[in-house]
Amino acid sequence: MEEFKTWFFIGFDHIMDIQALDHTLFILALVVAYDSSQIKKIIFLITAFTIGHSVTLALSALELISFNQKIIEFSIPLTIFLTALNNIVNRKESKKKFVSSNYIIGLVFGLIHGLGFANYLKALLFKGNVVFELFAFNVGIEIAQIILVFVFLFLSFLFLRFVFSKREDWILFISSLIMGVSLMLISNAKFW
Repeated sequence: MEEFKTWFFIGFDHIMDIQALDHTLFILALVVAYDSSQIKKIIFLITAFTIGHSVTLALSALELISFNQKIIEFSIPLTIFLTALNNIVNRKESKKKFVSSNYIIGLVFGLIHGLGFANYLKALLFKGNVVFELFAFNVGIEIAQIILVFVFLFLSFLFLRFVFSKREDWILFISSLIMGVSLMLISNAKFW
């Protein structure tokens, strides 16, 4: 149980760390178009992202796949930018169409984010049961992401109630901010 707790908090702290800005921005970009009435869909979306990054995290941590880390570090903020851009382009689309495309985005872009986690974990893994360690780490990540989403939904509710009159304006505002920050991250991570 102590080992689970250790790995759980490594995953949890990885998300809650201010240095995990890229992860936070991606989660916010994924969920900005949702409201608290769609919590079930949001949980599925976050879980799709977790599944995506868990697959490549495990494969990379076990050294079954490897990629140029500079390209991965560039690709992660690019996924953030593209997700935010998708929000802006589709902010007036029907919720059903928008939701299904976001599941695909969460899963596929999660694969890229998992490759970024792998280097972080390689130094820590292989001291015990790797599958157990990865499971506990991912549970910690999932719980932290859900907490992050609930805080964001609460803030969204407040802003929509007192500042923005239309949901589309809120999506445009947050997604534009995320795009701006992701462009800075992209320029810092260029690999050429």
